[in-house]
Amino acid sequence: MTARDLALRTLNSLDLSQGFPEQYLDRAFRGDPGLNERDRAFSVHLVQGVFRWRLRLDWIIRKTVNFSFKKIEPSVLNILRIALFQIFFMDRVPESAAVNEAVRQAGDMSRRHVAGFVNGILRNICRRKDGYTLPDRENDPVTYLSVFYSYPVWLVKKWIRELGMDSVGHLLEAGNRIPGLFIRCNLLKIDRQGLIKRLKEEGVTGKATPHAPEGLRISGVKGPVNNLKAFKEGLFQVQDEAAQVCAHLLSPGPGEQVLDLCAGLGGKSTHIAQLTGKRDLLVALDISHNRLIRLSDSSSRLGIGCIHPVVADARDRLSSLFHCLFDKILIDGPCSGLGTLSRHPDGKWTKTEDQINRLAQLQKDLLNQAVPLLRKGGKMLYVTCTISKQENENVVKGFLEKNRGIGLENLKDHVPDWCLDLIDDNGFFKTLPHVHDMDGFFGALFKKL
Repeated sequence: MTARDLALRTLNSLDLSQGFPEQYLDRAFRGDPGLNERDRAFSVHLVQGVFRWRLRLDWIIRKTVNFSFKKIEPSVLNILRIALFQIFFMDRVPESAAVNEAVRQAGDMSRRHVAGFVNGILRNICRRKDGYTLPDRENDPVTYLSVFYSYPVWLVKKWIRELGMDSVGHLLEAGNRIPGLFIRCNLLKIDRQGLIKRLKEEGVTGKATPHAPEGLRISGVKGPVNNLKAFKEGLFQVQDEAAQVCAHLLSPGPGEQVLDLCAGLGGKSTHIAQLTGKRDLLVALDISHNRLIRLSDSSSRLGIGCIHPVVADARDRLSSLFHCLFDKILIDGPCSGLGTLSRHPDGKWTKTEDQINRLAQLQKDLLNQAVPLLRKGGKMLYVTCTISKQENENVVKGFLEKNRGIGLENLKDHVPDWCLDLIDDNGFFKTLPHVHDMDGFFGALFKKL
């Protein structure tokens, strides 16, 4: 199996059932000893590239075929998409190599006419490469933005409503950039400058992030980051810069009891423990037993022993589960992830507006469940990694209307100076990819009156 075959197998599998491309690629890669790290990186780049530019690639195919686009079989369509991504977006791959490999893949389907069809379509496209016209920007700006930047129309319309036409193009462009790799220094074991030196010994360059005080943007990593000695020794955790800010917004203090209500893999839980010097009680609750196992593994690697994992459904009568009150609660609620599309471009095609509305209701339910667990005067931080008013400002508004004993805090009054430019005029934590060069995050801080 070649790198292109692995990419094709991944795209075909994800057409049949939704999942995480990275996990599928990792499993397939481990199952084929003939693939090396360079093959793996190429496969990831192809899969991510097809998801990132799928609508533009399909537009080109539609403009080329003289029959209904819907008649193209999904597996054949993915062969064409992989080839076109290389032709239009990968300068170092010769067009002939992209075409020949696509024809080979089509030939493996044991139907001669398919290989001939793929060959004819791709060679026709190569001849007309610079002659494809896009929708008219003046007369139909939504369709133009949708095709040019490769986003679904509903999402373009949504962001035009919420951010305005002047900003939306910059946001769409930022979402198509290949993201950097960020890590959080584990200050329990090493300081940031010390970590930079350790990484340099392994051929990795680390540059301090402009906001998160423990953050580094790293480059030069050969293979998975968890193969680095510094990772195995627990000197850092992989975490985007915007996500690193969240624990500082909660600002856990000495002796406080903290609940992470949707802990997931524990990036924020371990950060909170790090900020408190791993002295305080921290309960990490999640519905997934497997995620909490991985959280425990991360805690052990980082040298953190104060996190107590609890498997439970956060929507189901939490007040009967705990017989104590918490000083601080973090709710990193399940969300659409629209602020992280540069990392997960498949989200463009798997998310829907109906799903966003359902998530907004779930987020309000989680907030309501947490209220009885918060002591009087205690604080609760709600964060998402999405750019969606339904899941952000509207959730906050609906929650406050139902809970008169809860007040909204202005985060400008609680954050360090380095964080002030990440707080908007309403007192919310808000990052935008095209403005702050980091994932799109939102945060609101509440206090029990």
